[in-house]
Amino acid sequence: MTADARAAFEAASIFPIGQPNDAYAQYFDGQSYLAPVSTNQVPIFNVTFEPGCRNHWHIHHAAKGGGQLLVCVAGHGWYQEWGQPARALKPGDVVNIPAEVKHWHGAAADSWFSHLAIEVEGEETSNEWCEPVNPAEYEKLA
Repeated sequence: MTADARAAFEAASIFPIGQPNDAYAQYFDGQSYLAPVSTNQVPIFNVTFEPGCRNHWHIHHAAKGGGQLLVCVAGHGWYQEWGQPARALKPGDVVNIPAEVKHWHGAAADSWFSHLAIEVEGEETSNEWCEPVNPAEYEKLA
């Protein structure tokens, strides 16, 4: 990562990159950042991934409702559900992730990437963090 690349990405994005996402660093390969957009009514966070950064496989559990909504806002990234091919993401794409679906998301290897993360309200919700994305499988994504 170069400071120039970060500065260019930050200037082009409508949301701030935020602070290093240290609280969840053990669930990411690479550096991510977190910026709260709204903490009232519906919590919304801008999550930014440096090139090549992605989170581990994870599941949003809920007895009723729940899940996650991603709104892609800058750069290029990937989303994948367990057992399905990875889906390329670009600004304007929306990903609806129902509860109980194992998945991961993050930046393309050559691009910064940001999405708004919105937790869908549910009952008895929790997150389960699983294994990292297989590096060899990630490197096959173009």
